Amino acid sequence: MSTFQGPKGTYDLIPPDSEVFLAVREALAAPLRRAGYGYVETPAFEHTPLFARGVGESTDIVTKEMYTLTTKGGTELALRPEGTAAVLRAALQRNLHRGGLPVKLWYSGSYYRYERPQAGRYRHFSQVGAEALGAEDPYLDAELILLAVEAYRSLGLRDVRLLLNTLGDANCRPAYRAALQEFLRGLDLEAIDPDGDTRRRIEINPLRVLDDKRPAMRALLEGVPLMRDHLCQECKAYHEQVRDLLGAAGVGFEDAPALVRGLDYYTRTTFEFVHDGLGAQSAVGGGGRYDGLSELLGGPSLPSVGWALGVDRTVLALQAEGVTPQPPSPVEVFAVPVGEQARRVLFGVLTELRRAGVAADFAYGGKGLKNAMKSANRSGARLAVVAGERDLADGVAQLKDLDSGEQHPVALDALITTIKEKLQ
Repeated sequence: MSTFQGPKGTYDLIPPDSEVFLAVREALAAPLRRAGYGYVETPAFEHTPLFARGVGESTDIVTKEMYTLTTKGGTELALRPEGTAAVLRAALQRNLHRGGLPVKLWYSGSYYRYERPQAGRYRHFSQVGAEALGAEDPYLDAELILLAVEAYRSLGLRDVRLLLNTLGDANCRPAYRAALQEFLRGLDLEAIDPDGDTRRRIEINPLRVLDDKRPAMRALLEGVPLMRDHLCQECKAYHEQVRDLLGAAGVGFEDAPALVRGLDYYTRTTFEFVHDGLGAQSAVGGGGRYDGLSELLGGPSLPSVGWALGVDRTVLALQAEGVTPQPPSPVEVFAVPVGEQARRVLFGVLTELRRAGVAADFAYGGKGLKNAMKSANRSGARLAVVAGERDLADGVAQLKDLDSGEQHPVALDALITTIKEKLQ
């Protein structure tokens, strides 16, 4: 056992569990790639003000959960707690917005927040995300939601629910903000807000109070004003279009008029995917429209929409439903040599197979036939190539189907071609 252990609230991905995570990542990303989204990758750390400005100074992410550091030169950096601000920064910096719009991007990686570790909530976590930058179009909002639904369905998940809301825009939000503040300022918060965090949120961004999950606070919010009752006509029409497009595509959703999510940049369409089998950490993904974020980061007007889906939470949702995704086997052919001469010959065959694009492995360590065949079966390979001195003297190797158990000799000079044909 090592002297060192991983930091609290983190985890290691090792086989075979890591194969499930890879399968989930690939399934979440596949619909995006088919829909014209290009891959983007940003650094694991950014300048701290990017997140303070982009995510919101009133959020728990910025005030309590960011991992920050100061370089020797005095620069303040933070490990990325979410993906959108960094992706938008990269797009603006590289002038992607000066080409055709929308700019459609997807990404995958680890993110970091200092939180109380529990099932489904870690201090580093994995997400697949997507952003469509530069178009204010309800069809784009609907597209991203449908792509997420497609990804969950492809994994075999059936109990994921879609919650949908709208947060209005710069035209109708101010009047709602004033009505919400008036209501919240009238609440008796002495017992549940001893540190004053909630009262500070009321003044900075009162919508964040609606995201408070504490039962005592939920009780106080009974009768709170809702954004849907303060929407302007343009926002109402936009939201109805999104709802109609989802309905026409056969996607069910639940109206969630108090849904605001945990970030300050959202406008208009806001949504969340939840799975009731996960307990308190029920959200498996979510996102929304953020039409003013580009200006906050010093860029031009660039109305945008995006989402992030949690790989960790999706794996937990699969476990809750008893669904096991079947990742492709990393090995298609396993070479089993018996004797030193066979080791040299089959190692050459192994190399040629890999050069031909066939995933292949080898019984290393000079194992006997019985142990080597056990390794072949554990590898998940479809075929085993077995050869000993007698086989080599005859100019053949034995090709064995590990599913059916059928085995027959194949001439060494025809072995690569025969294997490729059988795999096809």
